[in-house]
Amino acid sequence: MKRVGILLIGLTMSLSFQSCKKCKGEDPIAQIVNNGTESVSVQIQTSGGNTVNINNILPGQGSETKSFAAGNVDFNISIGNMNDVDLAVVMEECWEYEILIDANNQVSSVPTDRNE
Repeated sequence: MKRVGILLIGLTMSLSFQSCKKCKGEDPIAQIVNNGTESVSVQIQTSGGNTVNINNILPGQGSETKSFAAGNVDFNISIGNMNDVDLAVVMEECWEYEILIDANNQVSSVPTDRNE
């Protein structure tokens, strides 16, 4: 009887930890944030073969948040008249990604777990 009680307590605790998650199997999301000096346009190719274009993100602006199927996502980023920058990101379920263009027009990805 004592073992059954301990087992029930353990089961209850593990279920309660599982229910604390805010995101359960949701597609990853991304936003382009332009802190650079030039207008930015982005072509996004998802692992499912879809292409999304986001054009003319002005300096100091951000794009709408877009959702994608989990997997490899390629961002082809045009910054003003400069050469294109390619950024490949492995996007996971329940994660949010900011694709940042900094003040020096350098590109990086900042992932955030939506369960934290």
